[in-house]
Amino acid sequence: MIEAMISEMEAAFREGIFDKETVFRFHLDQDTVTIVVGSAGYRVVKGATPEPVDCECGTSAEMFRKIWYDGYRPGIMDFLGGAIRCNNPLLLPGFLKAFGR
Repeated sequence: MIEAMISEMEAAFREGIFDKETVFRFHLDQDTVTIVVGSAGYRVVKGATPEPVDCECGTSAEMFRKIWYDGYRPGIMDFLGGAIRCNNPLLLPGFLKAFGR
């Protein structure tokens, strides 16, 4: 699933959503991907990187699929119930907007 998402990101990327580089790290089941989003581009690294992370998020691949492909927007209970673990959930809507979601 991560590979499919990564392959779709280039065509969907929208410039200017973030004014500085913002580092996202997603843990999806057994996979980890780090995505650095800036004002004019982004880069993807499979796995963790040593740089400080602005938003670290863990969830199931199925939950991420629902968010990415089905337009599901998590509510407070998804976070409080543990379906999504995130240290900075306020950055997540910007991430989705940067990729046309």
